[in-house]
Amino acid sequence: MLQWFEDITRGDVARVGGKNASLGEMIRHLAGEGIRVPGGFAISADAFRHFLAHNALEPLMREQLARLQAGAPLAEVGLAIRTAIGGGALPDDLAAAIREAYGTLSERSGLAAAPVAVRSSATAEDLPEASFAGQQETFLNVMGADPLLEAVRKCFASLYTDRAITYRVHHGFPHLKVALSVGVQRMVRSDIGAAGVAFTLDTETGFRNLVVIDGAWGLGENIVKGTITPDEWRVFKPLLGDATCAPILDRTIGPKHLKMVLDAHGTPTNVETTADEQTRAVLDDAQVLALARWCARIEQHYDMPMDIEWALDGETHEMFIVQARPETVRAREQASTLTTFTLVGTGAVLVHGVAVGQRIASGRVFRLESMAEAARFEDGGILVARMTDPDWVPLMKRAAAIVTDAGGRTSHAAIVSRELGIAAIVGAGNAMQELVDGTTVTVSCAEGPVGSVYAGAVPWRETKVDLSAIRETRTQIMLNVADPETAMRWWRLPTRGVGLARIEFVIEHMVKAHPMALLHPEQVDAADRAQIAALTAGYADPAEYFVDRMAAGVAVIAASQWPHPVIVRFSDFKTNEYAGLLGGRTFEPTEENPMLGFRGASRYYSDRYREGFGLECRAIRRVREQIGLRNVVVMIPFCRTLDEADLVLAELATHGLVRGLRELEVYVMAEIPSNVILAREFGARFDGFSIGSNDLTQLTLGVDRDNALLTALFDERNPAVMRSIEHLIREAHAVGCKVGICGQAPSDHPEFAEFLVRAGIDSISLNPDSVVPVLTRVAALEATL
Repeated sequence: MLQWFEDITRGDVARVGGKNASLGEMIRHLAGEGIRVPGGFAISADAFRHFLAHNALEPLMREQLARLQAGAPLAEVGLAIRTAIGGGALPDDLAAAIREAYGTLSERSGLAAAPVAVRSSATAEDLPEASFAGQQETFLNVMGADPLLEAVRKCFASLYTDRAITYRVHHGFPHLKVALSVGVQRMVRSDIGAAGVAFTLDTETGFRNLVVIDGAWGLGENIVKGTITPDEWRVFKPLLGDATCAPILDRTIGPKHLKMVLDAHGTPTNVETTADEQTRAVLDDAQVLALARWCARIEQHYDMPMDIEWALDGETHEMFIVQARPETVRAREQASTLTTFTLVGTGAVLVHGVAVGQRIASGRVFRLESMAEAARFEDGGILVARMTDPDWVPLMKRAAAIVTDAGGRTSHAAIVSRELGIAAIVGAGNAMQELVDGTTVTVSCAEGPVGSVYAGAVPWRETKVDLSAIRETRTQIMLNVADPETAMRWWRLPTRGVGLARIEFVIEHMVKAHPMALLHPEQVDAADRAQIAALTAGYADPAEYFVDRMAAGVAVIAASQWPHPVIVRFSDFKTNEYAGLLGGRTFEPTEENPMLGFRGASRYYSDRYREGFGLECRAIRRVREQIGLRNVVVMIPFCRTLDEADLVLAELATHGLVRGLRELEVYVMAEIPSNVILAREFGARFDGFSIGSNDLTQLTLGVDRDNALLTALFDERNPAVMRSIEHLIREAHAVGCKVGICGQAPSDHPEFAEFLVRAGIDSISLNPDSVVPVLTRVAALEATL
């Protein structure tokens, strides 16, 4: 009736449940590789059935479940079964076996009475199609044989909590066919350390090359419940085996205002964290990388994406894996099918928070303080709550979308919403205050990492694309990407790289401050200086803040298309746009025509911006050399003359970015007639051109592209523009230089894309919504050539 974990494999789910089977599997096969899993033993499902038979409980359970099927209240049926189980006595032979095993476990720990975690493990949990996470009880820091026996009985009873009954009904599992095993595991003192969860894919997009780690001080319950916003790291799996890399793409330090500890009686209790704990990461980079390697190895062993729980012992400072189960939502999605949701209208934004699910839904608001108000919720409503826990699941199943004030991407509300396939916004902060009962709203999680609640029923559309029917093309089809947080949404598209990643978006949205203001905060006014200090809190140097944020944005984009090339264009703000950044007014001149002014390459070697360009170069070097994403290609915008090209290349070299060194390629935008006329000369200096069709059209035709009076004249299909492109491709190829295009024209005009293919262009970079139709047309055309 009892088995030690080292004698259990994942094939033993029917005997010891999914949780215990997984622990045994890891101890048997992975402990030898240094992956630490706390030892212990499992009380089998046969022991549970022995307990039921000893107390003659099955007839009562059948009677109560029949009442439930006939319409009796769930709460009444669940309570009756739990009371009967809780009042039962453990058979003498079972109790004696548990006492003996506990004694052995204590001896192995070198203690008279070892503290243990007592965890429920159902025989139908942790399956690839249903996680059953959080449905049964866990008891922590249990010490002594008698308290252990009591905890075992409580675990048995928890098989019939209201939420567990509802979950089995939802997934079609017959109640009496599901038994309960109990795991007794050496306690990891994460209550005085840290704990968290990790997924071996991106939980929002299904992108497979990530390990996403969340962590907080104390026990991990606050992360699961969504009580706090945890720290988060995203680590790039393909480079974890390279000892020369530290592939942490980005890190976010959550406020972590609470931590769950054990009080004097061993009861989990929340206490406020200190100011230092709120601003300090719970793991250092070395611990993050070690944990990510463990997670990747566990995924490799199981041959499927995994949902993993980890704990850091505050006494020994050792890391442990305390649970691993198959990820049950994104892993089931077909990589050959892409479903997108798009707003086609707009409205007033009422609240926003972390987007979960990439979906859109409209409905009436039902703002609930607790489950005591559940009776007034209507199917298809928008559930608004401070936070959710497993007791809320029956209600969440009936909702069109969920909005919570608390929680992060691995909170209970987020996890369950993904499993149910509905939109959710978590961590909104003020939804309970701002959203009014009975009003109609639209919840959109399809616009990037920030989800928004709009007033009214905003129109939206759902699009499904079968990617398996699309043929690969000779012409390289690439993506235009601005927002790093949306880059991973498109990993299923059959593209081969990013043709344009705009640094301006990263600076504007992730950095927010002018680079020169971060280098010289003493030169800006007091108000801007105070904002810069708040923005860069936690960084020893404001300039390091810029490098860290920019590197994180570029790294995420580069990882999304690895190992294909990702062309990162250095900043190309106009002076009026730079002036709009925090502290920017101090450093930017006023120009009559910024479009033709101090922009692009001319800034990089100028004393007005040379130091700022140095920060951009530092960020690129961090991505390529420290993180290890060598697929990053850099590109120079608006390079007017050959002399200017030489000056910029020399400036790059002073910052350690030498063309050809460490496989670095340097491209130049082809957006000025001089780039076309002198294509051979520019081509001898660079590895590739990327045609900016908007500026090239503007400067070839002398048309202000932003002037509404001249809209009819602005057309990339003008013969002068098209002949320039043909000339550029021919001359560039003559000197072995590649040519792509990153402008809007191929997305807007199908015939323009066909012209480019006939002209022999090497690559076409498109906005995501244009990839499938353009790729289909290109494939059809290439078949005729």
